[in-house]
Amino acid sequence: MQARLTLEDGRTFPCRSFTGPGEASGEVVFNTSMTGYQEVLTDPSYSGQMVTMTYPLVGNYGVNDEDVESGRIQVAAFLVKEYQPFPSNYRSTQSLADYLAGQNILGVEGLDTRALTRHIRNGGAMRAIISTTDLDPESLKRRANALPSMVGMDLAREVTTRRAYRWTAGKPELLGDELTLDARVWRHRGDRPSVVAIDFGLKYNIARCLERVGFEVLVVPAETDASAILATAPDGLFLSNGPGDPEPVVYGVRTVKDLLGRLPIFGICLGNQILGLALGGRTYKLKFGHRGANQPVKNLKTGKVEITSQNHGFAVDMDSLGTDAVEVTHINLNDNTVEGIRHRRLPAFSVQYHPEASPGPHDAAYLFDQFRAMMKTK
Repeated sequence: MQARLTLEDGRTFPCRSFTGPGEASGEVVFNTSMTGYQEVLTDPSYSGQMVTMTYPLVGNYGVNDEDVESGRIQVAAFLVKEYQPFPSNYRSTQSLADYLAGQNILGVEGLDTRALTRHIRNGGAMRAIISTTDLDPESLKRRANALPSMVGMDLAREVTTRRAYRWTAGKPELLGDELTLDARVWRHRGDRPSVVAIDFGLKYNIARCLERVGFEVLVVPAETDASAILATAPDGLFLSNGPGDPEPVVYGVRTVKDLLGRLPIFGICLGNQILGLALGGRTYKLKFGHRGANQPVKNLKTGKVEITSQNHGFAVDMDSLGTDAVEVTHINLNDNTVEGIRHRRLPAFSVQYHPEASPGPHDAAYLFDQFRAMMKTK
Protein backbone atom coordinates (compact mmCIF):
# COMPACT_ATOMS: atom_id res chain seq x y z
CA MET A 1 0.00 0.00 0.00
CA GLN A 2 1.48 3.31 -1.08
CA ALA A 3 2.52 5.70 1.70
CA ARG A 4 4.53 8.88 2.12
CA LEU A 5 6.79 10.21 4.88
CA THR A 6 7.24 13.99 5.01
CA LEU A 7 9.51 15.83 7.43
CA GLU A 8 8.88 19.27 8.87
CA ASP A 9 11.50 20.79 6.53
CA GLY A 10 9.63 19.46 3.50
CA ARG A 11 11.87 16.51 2.64
CA THR A 12 9.61 13.69 1.52
CA PHE A 13 10.15 9.95 1.09
CA PRO A 14 7.88 7.58 -0.81
CA CYS A 15 7.34 4.20 0.85
CA ARG A 16 4.68 1.56 1.31
CA SER A 17 2.84 0.19 4.31
CA PHE A 18 3.22 -3.48 5.23
CA THR A 19 0.64 -3.23 8.04
CA GLY A 20 -2.35 -1.84 6.14
CA PRO A 21 -3.81 1.67 5.92
CA GLY A 22 -2.98 4.23 8.53
CA GLU A 23 -1.25 7.39 9.58
CA ALA A 24 1.32 8.22 12.24
CA SER A 25 3.22 11.26 13.46
CA GLY A 26 6.06 12.10 15.81
CA GLU A 27 9.77 12.77 15.89
CA VAL A 28 11.75 10.68 13.39
CA VAL A 29 14.92 9.07 14.81
CA PHE A 30 17.23 6.26 13.71
CA ASN A 31 18.65 3.20 15.45
CA THR A 32 21.89 1.57 14.23
CA SER A 33 21.44 -1.85 15.87
CA MET A 34 21.53 -4.91 13.59
CA THR A 35 19.17 -6.95 15.80
CA GLY A 36 16.75 -6.34 18.63
CA TYR A 37 13.86 -4.71 16.80
CA GLN A 38 11.30 -6.17 19.19
CA GLU A 39 13.17 -4.68 22.16
CA VAL A 40 13.29 -1.37 20.31
CA LEU A 41 9.57 -1.46 19.56
CA THR A 42 8.63 -2.05 23.21
CA ASP A 43 11.14 0.32 24.84
CA PRO A 44 9.15 3.11 26.57
CA SER A 45 12.00 5.54 25.82
CA TYR A 46 10.76 5.58 22.21
CA SER A 47 7.31 6.91 23.11
CA GLY A 48 6.31 9.68 20.70
CA GLN A 49 8.94 8.72 18.12
CA MET A 50 8.94 7.03 14.73
CA VAL A 51 11.97 4.75 14.58
CA THR A 52 14.06 4.08 11.48
CA MET A 53 16.27 0.99 11.49
CA THR A 54 19.50 1.55 9.56
CA TYR A 55 20.05 -2.21 9.14
CA PRO A 56 18.32 -2.91 5.80
CA LEU A 57 16.51 -6.23 6.40
CA VAL A 58 14.03 -6.40 9.26
CA GLY A 59 11.48 -9.03 10.31
CA ASN A 60 13.45 -12.15 9.40
CA TYR A 61 13.29 -13.69 12.90
CA GLY A 62 9.72 -12.64 13.73
CA VAL A 63 8.60 -11.80 17.26
CA ASN A 64 7.78 -13.74 20.42
CA ASP A 65 6.20 -13.27 23.83
CA GLU A 66 9.49 -13.03 25.74
CA ASP A 67 11.70 -10.42 24.07
CA VAL A 68 9.75 -7.38 25.22
CA GLU A 69 10.77 -4.42 27.36
CA SER A 70 7.27 -3.35 28.39
CA GLY A 71 3.66 -4.43 28.11
CA ARG A 72 3.04 -2.97 24.65
CA ILE A 73 4.60 -1.44 21.54
CA GLN A 74 5.77 2.08 22.37
CA VAL A 75 6.94 3.54 19.04
CA ALA A 76 4.63 5.74 16.99
CA ALA A 77 5.65 4.02 13.73
CA PHE A 78 8.34 1.67 12.43
CA LEU A 79 10.36 2.48 9.30
CA VAL A 80 12.51 -0.10 7.46
CA LYS A 81 14.23 -0.53 4.12
CA GLU A 82 13.04 -4.07 3.42
CA TYR A 83 10.48 -6.07 5.42
CA GLN A 84 10.86 -9.86 5.51
CA PRO A 85 7.33 -11.34 5.70
CA PHE A 86 8.40 -14.96 6.29
CA PRO A 87 10.21 -15.24 9.63
CA SER A 88 12.50 -18.18 10.23
CA ASN A 89 13.30 -18.74 13.89
CA TYR A 90 12.30 -21.50 16.29
CA ARG A 91 11.30 -18.92 18.92
CA SER A 92 9.07 -16.92 16.58
CA THR A 93 5.36 -16.98 17.38
CA GLN A 94 4.18 -14.20 15.08
CA SER A 95 5.29 -12.11 12.12
CA LEU A 96 6.42 -8.54 12.69
CA ALA A 97 3.61 -7.23 10.46
CA ASP A 98 0.92 -9.03 12.47
CA TYR A 99 2.52 -7.86 15.73
CA LEU A 100 2.46 -4.22 14.63
CA ALA A 101 -1.00 -4.37 13.06
CA GLY A 102 -2.39 -6.06 16.17
CA GLN A 103 -1.54 -2.92 18.15
CA ASN A 104 -2.45 -0.45 15.39
CA ILE A 105 1.15 0.61 14.78
CA LEU A 106 2.03 1.63 11.23
CA GLY A 107 5.00 -0.14 9.63
CA VAL A 108 6.46 0.98 6.32
CA GLU A 109 9.10 -0.43 3.98
CA GLY A 110 10.62 0.52 0.65
CA LEU A 111 11.89 3.69 2.28
CA ASP A 112 15.39 4.97 1.55
CA THR A 113 16.54 4.62 5.15
CA ARG A 114 20.13 5.51 4.23
CA ALA A 115 19.09 8.87 2.77
CA LEU A 116 16.72 9.53 5.67
CA THR A 117 19.44 8.77 8.24
CA ARG A 118 21.93 11.06 6.46
CA HIS A 119 19.31 13.80 6.34
CA ILE A 120 18.64 13.52 10.09
CA ARG A 121 22.36 13.47 10.88
CA ASN A 122 22.78 16.70 8.94
CA GLY A 123 19.60 18.48 9.94
CA GLY A 124 18.79 16.90 13.30
CA ALA A 125 15.83 14.83 14.48
CA MET A 126 12.61 16.24 13.03
CA ARG A 127 8.87 16.03 13.38
CA ALA A 128 7.16 14.16 10.57
CA ILE A 129 4.00 12.44 9.38
CA ILE A 130 3.56 9.15 7.53
CA SER A 131 0.26 8.55 5.77
CA THR A 132 -1.36 6.12 3.36
CA THR A 133 -4.33 8.45 2.82
CA ASP A 134 -2.81 11.93 2.57
CA LEU A 135 -0.05 11.72 -0.06
CA ASP A 136 0.27 15.47 -0.69
CA PRO A 137 3.77 16.59 0.42
CA GLU A 138 2.67 20.18 1.08
CA SER A 139 -0.26 19.09 3.22
CA LEU A 140 1.95 16.69 5.17
CA LYS A 141 4.61 19.38 5.69
CA ARG A 142 2.04 21.80 7.15
CA ARG A 143 0.72 19.13 9.46
CA ALA A 144 4.23 18.08 10.54
CA ASN A 145 5.06 21.66 11.49
CA ALA A 146 1.93 21.79 13.63
CA LEU A 147 3.08 18.88 15.78
CA PRO A 148 4.41 19.62 19.30
CA SER A 149 8.17 19.67 19.79
CA MET A 150 9.87 16.99 21.87
CA VAL A 151 11.45 19.82 23.89
CA GLY A 152 9.24 20.54 26.89
CA MET A 153 7.25 17.31 26.52
CA ASP A 154 6.70 15.25 29.68
CA LEU A 155 6.23 11.74 28.28
CA ALA A 156 7.28 9.96 31.47
CA ARG A 157 3.86 10.73 32.91
CA GLU A 158 2.27 8.92 29.96
CA VAL A 159 4.31 5.70 30.02
CA THR A 160 4.73 5.14 33.76
CA THR A 161 2.93 2.35 35.58
CA ARG A 162 -0.34 3.37 37.22
CA ARG A 163 0.09 0.92 40.08
CA ALA A 164 3.04 -0.20 42.15
CA TYR A 165 4.26 -3.72 41.50
CA ARG A 166 6.83 -6.16 42.72
CA TRP A 167 9.23 -7.65 40.18
CA THR A 168 9.29 -11.37 40.93
CA ALA A 169 10.92 -14.22 39.02
CA GLY A 170 11.25 -12.20 35.85
CA LYS A 171 7.78 -10.65 35.68
CA PRO A 172 5.67 -7.93 37.33
CA GLU A 173 3.27 -8.72 40.16
CA LEU A 174 0.75 -5.99 40.92
CA LEU A 175 0.37 -5.12 44.59
CA GLY A 176 -2.73 -2.97 44.84
CA ASP A 177 -4.60 0.09 43.68
CA GLU A 178 -2.90 2.54 46.02
CA LEU A 179 0.68 3.13 47.03
CA THR A 180 0.00 2.55 50.73
CA LEU A 181 2.78 0.03 51.07
CA ASP A 182 5.25 -0.70 53.81
CA ALA A 183 8.03 -3.23 54.25
CA ARG A 184 5.65 -5.86 55.62
CA VAL A 185 3.59 -5.79 52.44
CA TRP A 186 6.30 -6.48 49.93
CA ARG A 187 9.47 -7.67 51.66
CA HIS A 188 8.10 -10.77 53.34
CA ARG A 189 9.82 -13.13 50.89
CA GLY A 190 13.35 -12.95 52.22
CA ASP A 191 16.10 -10.81 53.67
CA ARG A 192 17.60 -9.48 50.42
CA PRO A 193 18.19 -5.72 50.19
CA SER A 194 15.24 -3.86 48.73
CA VAL A 195 15.29 -1.21 46.03
CA VAL A 196 12.49 1.09 44.93
CA ALA A 197 12.59 1.71 41.18
CA ILE A 198 10.83 4.86 40.03
CA ASP A 199 9.23 4.06 36.69
CA PHE A 200 9.78 6.91 34.24
CA GLY A 201 9.55 4.33 31.42
CA LEU A 202 11.26 1.30 32.95
CA LYS A 203 12.58 -1.43 30.65
CA TYR A 204 11.84 -4.92 31.92
CA ASN A 205 15.44 -6.00 31.54
CA ILE A 206 16.55 -3.38 34.07
CA ALA A 207 14.26 -5.00 36.63
CA ARG A 208 15.69 -8.41 35.66
CA CYS A 209 19.23 -7.13 36.22
CA LEU A 210 18.36 -5.63 39.60
CA GLU A 211 16.82 -8.95 40.62
CA ARG A 212 19.84 -10.86 39.27
CA VAL A 213 22.28 -9.06 41.57
CA GLY A 214 20.16 -9.86 44.62
CA PHE A 215 17.59 -7.09 45.08
CA GLU A 216 13.95 -7.31 45.93
CA VAL A 217 12.47 -4.80 43.50
CA LEU A 218 9.44 -2.58 44.04
CA VAL A 219 8.45 -0.50 41.00
CA VAL A 220 6.44 2.65 41.70
CA PRO A 221 4.76 5.31 39.52
CA ALA A 222 6.81 8.30 38.37
CA GLU A 223 4.99 10.79 40.59
CA THR A 224 5.58 8.85 43.82
CA ASP A 225 6.98 11.27 46.39
CA ALA A 226 9.84 10.82 48.84
CA SER A 227 7.64 10.15 51.88
CA ALA A 228 5.81 7.30 50.15
CA ILE A 229 9.12 5.78 49.06
CA LEU A 230 10.64 6.03 52.53
CA ALA A 231 7.51 4.39 53.97
CA THR A 232 8.51 1.16 52.18
CA ALA A 233 11.83 1.16 54.12
CA PRO A 234 14.02 0.61 51.04
CA ASP A 235 17.77 0.10 51.03
CA GLY A 236 18.24 1.93 47.72
CA LEU A 237 16.58 3.98 45.02
CA PHE A 238 16.74 3.35 41.28
CA LEU A 239 15.85 5.98 38.64
CA SER A 240 14.72 4.40 35.38
CA ASN A 241 15.07 5.28 31.73
CA GLY A 242 12.21 7.01 29.95
CA PRO A 243 11.13 9.19 27.02
CA GLY A 244 10.96 12.89 26.34
CA ASP A 245 12.52 15.97 27.86
CA PRO A 246 13.78 15.53 31.45
CA GLU A 247 13.22 19.17 32.50
CA PRO A 248 9.38 18.94 32.69
CA VAL A 249 9.71 15.92 35.02
CA VAL A 250 9.87 18.32 37.98
CA TYR A 251 8.14 15.85 40.31
CA GLY A 252 10.92 13.30 39.75
CA VAL A 253 13.64 15.89 40.27
CA ARG A 254 11.97 17.01 43.50
CA THR A 255 11.77 13.43 44.80
CA VAL A 256 15.46 12.82 44.07
CA LYS A 257 16.44 16.06 45.80
CA ASP A 258 14.48 14.97 48.87
CA LEU A 259 16.19 11.56 48.95
CA LEU A 260 19.79 12.57 48.19
CA GLY A 261 21.96 11.43 51.09
CA ARG A 262 19.14 9.38 52.60
CA LEU A 263 19.39 6.43 50.19
CA PRO A 264 21.98 5.12 47.74
CA ILE A 265 20.82 6.19 44.25
CA PHE A 266 21.51 4.72 40.80
CA GLY A 267 20.05 6.10 37.57
CA ILE A 268 20.04 5.05 33.92
CA CYS A 269 19.32 7.21 30.84
CA LEU A 270 16.47 9.58 31.80
CA GLY A 271 17.41 8.70 35.39
CA ASN A 272 20.88 10.10 34.71
CA GLN A 273 19.39 13.36 33.44
CA ILE A 274 17.02 13.62 36.41
CA LEU A 275 19.89 13.07 38.83
CA GLY A 276 21.88 15.73 36.97
CA LEU A 277 19.00 18.20 37.33
CA ALA A 278 18.60 17.32 41.02
CA LEU A 279 22.30 18.07 41.52
CA GLY A 280 21.88 21.55 40.07
CA GLY A 281 22.80 20.85 36.44
CA ARG A 282 21.02 21.52 33.16
CA THR A 283 20.08 19.34 30.20
CA TYR A 284 19.83 20.02 26.48
CA LYS A 285 18.56 18.32 23.33
CA LEU A 286 21.10 16.54 21.15
CA LYS A 287 21.07 17.16 17.42
CA PHE A 288 20.05 13.62 16.49
CA GLY A 289 20.58 11.62 19.69
CA HIS A 290 22.37 8.35 20.38
CA ARG A 291 20.44 5.21 19.45
CA GLY A 292 22.14 1.89 18.80
CA ALA A 293 24.24 -0.87 20.31
CA ASN A 294 27.75 0.31 19.45
CA GLN A 295 28.39 3.64 21.17
CA PRO A 296 31.95 3.91 22.60
CA VAL A 297 32.09 5.29 26.14
CA LYS A 298 35.23 5.94 28.16
CA ASN A 299 35.27 5.25 31.89
CA LEU A 300 37.38 8.15 33.17
CA LYS A 301 38.27 6.32 36.38
CA THR A 302 39.64 3.14 34.80
CA GLY A 303 40.56 4.48 31.36
CA LYS A 304 38.70 1.57 29.76
CA VAL A 305 36.42 1.95 26.76
CA GLU A 306 33.01 0.29 26.96
CA ILE A 307 30.89 -0.48 23.90
CA THR A 308 27.40 0.47 24.98
CA SER A 309 23.77 0.38 23.96
CA GLN A 310 22.06 3.78 24.00
CA ASN A 311 18.71 5.41 23.36
CA HIS A 312 18.41 9.08 24.26
CA GLY A 313 17.86 12.45 22.65
CA PHE A 314 18.86 14.67 25.60
CA ALA A 315 22.06 14.98 27.61
CA VAL A 316 23.41 16.57 30.79
CA ASP A 317 25.35 19.80 30.26
CA MET A 318 28.86 19.13 31.57
CA ASP A 319 29.57 22.82 32.21
CA SER A 320 26.47 23.17 34.40
CA LEU A 321 27.68 20.65 37.00
CA GLY A 322 29.54 22.02 40.00
CA THR A 323 32.85 20.15 40.03
CA ASP A 324 33.20 20.51 43.80
CA ALA A 325 30.23 18.19 44.40
CA VAL A 326 29.72 16.31 41.13
CA GLU A 327 32.20 14.32 39.07
CA VAL A 328 31.81 13.29 35.45
CA THR A 329 32.70 9.58 35.35
CA HIS A 330 32.07 8.62 31.71
CA ILE A 331 32.14 10.42 28.36
CA ASN A 332 30.99 9.50 24.87
CA LEU A 333 33.99 9.16 22.56
CA ASN A 334 32.00 10.15 19.48
CA ASP A 335 31.01 13.62 20.69
CA ASN A 336 32.40 13.99 24.26
CA THR A 337 28.93 14.27 25.82
CA VAL A 338 28.35 13.27 29.44
CA GLU A 339 27.71 9.54 29.85
CA GLY A 340 28.00 9.21 33.62
CA ILE A 341 28.11 11.28 36.81
CA ARG A 342 28.48 10.70 40.53
CA HIS A 343 28.30 12.78 43.69
CA ARG A 344 31.69 13.08 45.33
CA ARG A 345 30.38 12.70 48.89
CA LEU A 346 26.88 11.19 48.72
CA PRO A 347 26.08 7.66 47.47
CA ALA A 348 24.57 8.67 44.13
CA PHE A 349 25.67 7.85 40.59
CA SER A 350 24.16 7.37 37.14
CA VAL A 351 24.96 6.62 33.51
CA GLN A 352 23.40 7.82 30.28
CA TYR A 353 23.73 4.52 28.46
CA HIS A 354 21.98 1.16 29.01
CA PRO A 355 24.03 -1.45 30.91
CA GLU A 356 21.04 -3.82 30.86
CA ALA A 357 20.77 -3.88 27.05
CA SER A 358 19.48 -7.12 25.60
CA PRO A 359 20.45 -7.89 22.97
CA GLY A 360 23.55 -5.73 23.04
CA PRO A 361 26.96 -5.25 24.69
CA HIS A 362 27.45 -6.39 28.27
CA ASP A 363 30.55 -4.28 28.95
CA ALA A 364 28.72 -2.19 31.56
CA ALA A 365 26.94 -4.92 33.54
CA TYR A 366 29.30 -4.21 36.45
CA LEU A 367 27.25 -1.11 37.31
CA PHE A 368 24.48 -3.20 38.85
CA ASP A 369 27.05 -4.94 41.06
CA GLN A 370 28.45 -1.53 41.97
CA PHE A 371 24.99 -0.41 43.08
CA ARG A 372 24.53 -3.63 45.06
CA ALA A 373 27.83 -3.02 46.85
CA MET A 374 26.49 0.32 48.14
CA MET A 375 23.85 -1.44 50.23
CA LYS A 376 24.16 -2.55 53.80
CA THR A 377 25.37 -6.15 54.05
CA LYS A 378 22.44 -8.57 54.09
